[in-house]
Amino acid sequence: MNDIDVLGIFAHPDDAELQVGGTLLRMKSLGYRTGVLDLTRGEMGTRGTPEGRAVEAADAAKILKLDTRENLELADGKVFVDDPSRVKLVRALRRLKPKIIITHQIDDPHPDHDHIARLVRESARLSSIGNYDGDHGLERIAVPRIMHNLFSRRVLPSFIVDISDFLEEKMDAIRAYKSQFHDPNSNEPDTRLTDKRFLDEIENRSRYFGSLIGVEAGEPYFVREALNIEDPLELLTRQMNLYS
Repeated sequence: MNDIDVLGIFAHPDDAELQVGGTLLRMKSLGYRTGVLDLTRGEMGTRGTPEGRAVEAADAAKILKLDTRENLELADGKVFVDDPSRVKLVRALRRLKPKIIITHQIDDPHPDHDHIARLVRESARLSSIGNYDGDHGLERIAVPRIMHNLFSRRVLPSFIVDISDFLEEKMDAIRAYKSQFHDPNSNEPDTRLTDKRFLDEIENRSRYFGSLIGVEAGEPYFVREALNIEDPLELLTRQMNLYS
């Protein structure tokens, strides 16, 4: 299997689509190999079944043009930064060898999301330490760089990715999860996600972040590390249309 350039690591099937679907599509269009690692099967979900979510995730993966999609099968609602979870994730990282990881933001109000953001940071570092889980036979890798998608709290983005050309496909990938979103014929309990306005909110959110950089749609990210910029002039003059 070829190495993955950009790997989304998220709690539940549909999280990657909701949060970073446009970025994954953009990266794929640039020629990078992309993948998603769902850490749970979403078995605590109010609607649908884990088996149904797996089918929906496979359908969404085709829309996102992913090179791989896997599920680590940690316990939904019970994800913690413990050593068994770190070992599982480190082994997956060493096998997939991502250069960049996209994941939840730290301090997200959903405990699984917050814990996974921290689990990813620790596991990314441990994946480079040869003596950690060294008996399993997988070689250590360079520490993947981590992008935290901003979703649930007001945090100033480090940068915003232009997804204008991919917004429609992103929304199609989200709608692949028919069990999770608005369906007037469903008899299952209502949730925030099943409100008929929810998907409009997701699209409007993408358009808002796009407006901050003068494009149709965008997805925001925070990185802890300082960024090494080769050409500040080229970077900053992309924004000139905002001030002209």
